[in-house]
Amino acid sequence: AAGPAPLLALTVALRTLNCFLVQTSFVPDEYWQSLEVAHRMVFKYPSRNNYGYLTWEWANGLRGYSYPLIFASIYKALQLLAKDDVRLLIWAPRLAQAVLAAFADVKLYSLVRHLENAETAKCVYFCQLCSWFTWYSCTRTLTNTMETLLTIFALSYYPIKGSKMGSSCKYLALVALAIVIRPTAVITWIPLVLSHFFQEQRKSDLILQNCIPVGLVTVGASLIIDRVFFGEWVLVQLNFLKFNVLQNLGTFYGSHPWHWYFTQGLPVILGTHLPFFIHGCVLAPKRYRIFLMAVIWTMLVYSMLSHKEFRFIYPVLPFCMFFCGYSLKRLKAWKKSAASFLLLSNLLPALYTGLVHQRGSLDVMSHIQQLCNNSYQSQAFVFILMPCHSTPFYSHVHCPLKMRFLQCPPDLTGNGSYIDEADAFYSNPLGWLNKEFSNDTLLPSHLILFSVLEQEISPFLALRGYEKTATVFHTHVPQGRVGSHIYIYRKE
Repeated sequence: AAGPAPLLALTVALRTLNCFLVQTSFVPDEYWQSLEVAHRMVFKYPSRNNYGYLTWEWANGLRGYSYPLIFASIYKALQLLAKDDVRLLIWAPRLAQAVLAAFADVKLYSLVRHLENAETAKCVYFCQLCSWFTWYSCTRTLTNTMETLLTIFALSYYPIKGSKMGSSCKYLALVALAIVIRPTAVITWIPLVLSHFFQEQRKSDLILQNCIPVGLVTVGASLIIDRVFFGEWVLVQLNFLKFNVLQNLGTFYGSHPWHWYFTQGLPVILGTHLPFFIHGCVLAPKRYRIFLMAVIWTMLVYSMLSHKEFRFIYPVLPFCMFFCGYSLKRLKAWKKSAASFLLLSNLLPALYTGLVHQRGSLDVMSHIQQLCNNSYQSQAFVFILMPCHSTPFYSHVHCPLKMRFLQCPPDLTGNGSYIDEADAFYSNPLGWLNKEFSNDTLLPSHLILFSVLEQEISPFLALRGYEKTATVFHTHVPQGRVGSHIYIYRKE
C-alpha cells in the first residue's frame, strides 16, 4: 500500500480531475446558499446594493454565514490579487472542495487501515473512489458535501472499540462544526455520540471537559459570525429546526412517501454498490454495528419528514462504503472481477450525470456573462423565465447586469390561498407576461426559457419583436416545466 503522502497526491489529482469532469447542475442550493451569498459578502458596486442575491431563507435567519464565509475568503483573496475573473470565481471554490474531498478519502483509508488492515483499507478506498454519487457530489459547493466530509474527518477520531486514534475532543469539535454548517448533521451523530457516552467510564469528564467547551466555542463562533453579517443576534440552528421539523414547511418543495429513502433514495445513490453493502453488513464484526445503526437511524429520521432528496442522505455514504469494502475484501477469488464490475458500472452514470445531464443551466450562464463584455451592459436586462433558482446568478456572471428571475418563497403567514410568483406565471404564462409588461419600455432585453415554454408564449415573443439567438442543450429527460433545451431570446 502507498504511504499517506503519495496516496494523498494521487487522490488530490483524482479529485481535481473529478472536479473538472462535473459540469452539470444538481440542486439550486449549490449556488444560492453558498457562492451567491459569498459573492454578496465580498463584492459591492456603488450603483447596485444587491450584487449577489439572498433567498428568503436568509431574510428569515434559516441559514448561517459560516459556510459561505469559506468561499467569501477565497473570493476576497482573488479580489485582493486582482484575479477575480469569473472563471476563477466559479472554479476556485469547487477546487477547494475537491482538495478537501481528497483529504477525506485518505482519512477514510487511514481509519480502516488502523481498524483492520491495509488490504481492507484499499478495498474501502477503492469503493469510495468508484462511487458514482460521491463523484457527482463531492466537489460541489453544497452544505451536504461539507457535512459529509466533516463526518469522515470526525469518524477518523471517533473512539470505536479497538481504536487507538480516538480523540473525544477532536471528533466532537468536527461534529459540532458539521452541525453549525448544516444542523441536520446532528441526526447521523446521535447514535454514535450516545454509544460513546454509554461506553465511556468517566462520563462527567466527557461532558464537562469535552462536550460543554466544544459546544460553547462552536455555537459562540457561529453566533458571532452571524451577528456580524446579519447585523443582529440570530440562532440559525434553532430557526432551521423550527422550519424543517416543527412546521414541516419543507413540503412546499415537494413530498415523497415515507419509504422513499429505503426503496429509492439509498438504492440509487449506492447503485451497484448495493449488493456489496448488504453482504458487508452481514459479514462485518459486531463492533461496526454502530456504523450500520447510524445509517438506518438517519434514514428512519429523514423518512419522517415529507420533503426528501438524494443529497440529504449523502453523509451516510462513507459508512456504507466501509461495509462495501469489507465485502470486497472477503470475495477473495472473485475480488478482481467484482472490482472491475464496480468500476465499469459506476463509470457511465458518473460521466453521464457529471458531463451531460442538466448541464444547460450552467452553460447558459456563459452566454449571459458575455453581455458584461460590451458597452451594451447598462441597457441589458435579463429575465430568466424558468422554475425559480434553475440557474446560478451573480456568482457566475460577476458584473452588475440587471437580472430577474421568477420568485418562489413559501408562505410563512398561514395564508391558504397563497400562490408564489413562479406558480402564478406557469398557471397562465401568456396572460402573466402581457400583464407584467403592458408597458413596452419595461421589456427585458433578453429572455431565458426552457423549450417546453416556447409554444405557449410565442405570440408574446413575436408581437414584442424577440428573436431566438441561442439554443443550449440541458437534458435528455425533460420533466414538467423543465425542457430538453434552453432558449435565449433577444429583443431586436
